[in-house]
Amino acid sequence: MDTSASSTSAAAPGQPEMSHEEYARSRHSVWLGAAALFTDEIGRVLLVKPTYRTQWLLPGGCVEAGEGPDETCRREVQEELGLSMPLGRLLAVHWLAPGHPDRTEGMPFPGEVRYVMDGGTLTPRDIARMRLPQDELSGYEFLDARAAAERMVPVDAQILLAALRARLAGTTAHLSGGRHVGPVPPLDRYQVHTRPRAGRDWPWHPGRAPEHLPIRQAWGWLFAPDGRVVLVIDPAEPLAMLPGGTIEPTDASPEAALVREAAEEAQLTLGEVERLGWVYDATGEVYGRIGECTRLRLAAPIVGAGPSFVDPATGRRFARLLAPPIRLPPSWAGASRAISKRSRRHESPGRDGGSRSPHRHRSRNFPRREVCHEGVPHHL
Repeated sequence: MDTSASSTSAAAPGQPEMSHEEYARSRHSVWLGAAALFTDEIGRVLLVKPTYRTQWLLPGGCVEAGEGPDETCRREVQEELGLSMPLGRLLAVHWLAPGHPDRTEGMPFPGEVRYVMDGGTLTPRDIARMRLPQDELSGYEFLDARAAAERMVPVDAQILLAALRARLAGTTAHLSGGRHVGPVPPLDRYQVHTRPRAGRDWPWHPGRAPEHLPIRQAWGWLFAPDGRVVLVIDPAEPLAMLPGGTIEPTDASPEAALVREAAEEAQLTLGEVERLGWVYDATGEVYGRIGECTRLRLAAPIVGAGPSFVDPATGRRFARLLAPPIRLPPSWAGASRAISKRSRRHESPGRDGGSRSPHRHRSRNFPRREVCHEGVPHHL
């Protein structure tokens, strides 16, 4: 069916012809809106507080006559934040039906299509340049995903979380009434949130940890044959994390602790474990403030994966996802190089000698994975 603006109004046999004006009036009319998802350098989401409502919002607003959603988003960012900057790709598109319970009571509402664009990461310099219109916005705040969602109308929170997860996964979310249209992506299925963690600014050190400092923790970059790493989702949080944890008295070494944790949390069998480096914990607060200690970062290839079952240490069933190695903070530059080198070492060669596309690779040691776009986190 031709739905373009230039379509004629020719009627079907037996029906009266429509004029251009009549045809235009017969078309479905909706509101359009556009917003931008910005985060700071530690991944917290930017929300603004309107003066005319109690709930917080993403920066953005209504599409004006003749505008496209991307133009609206740039204009609103300039008006609301005082920032003139390019926007990234579309993260989410959402349809809010007229009868949705979160719509404003008593307001004639034909339905709304809302776009969420990727605003990118704001640096401290960008944040210092922000200027809010006092008659429209009373403030702003950077919040972790869960805290941001709690300050929003439920359907706005659902759009925010879907857009944030789409940014993490390199996809675009299609939503209706706050719910995904079609299969629910893994990060949404497990309701994964983002939250800055303690120790994120601790510098990374290559080599062996100092002998006078106790080693209390071992986490691992565990590489599948195609070079991606395993993340586990603890349903109690739920946050994506590397497999690993506290070194127990029964563990013969940090490497043995990682092998045990990988089996308990993710049912993975590892090959040779090697040390990438360590981070310095000045207080050991999570261990009862024991004082100075170190936390190791290790790497290992995955040589087998069993069916998911309950972790005997926690009584919880962890989800497993595959993802490309992520970009680490600048203070972890040495770790980034070591992880990248480790990743390339375990890429599976294709027939032409090059590396095989990660989303097409199959290993006999692994269960069949969900079909997905290259680089998108998904089931192992």
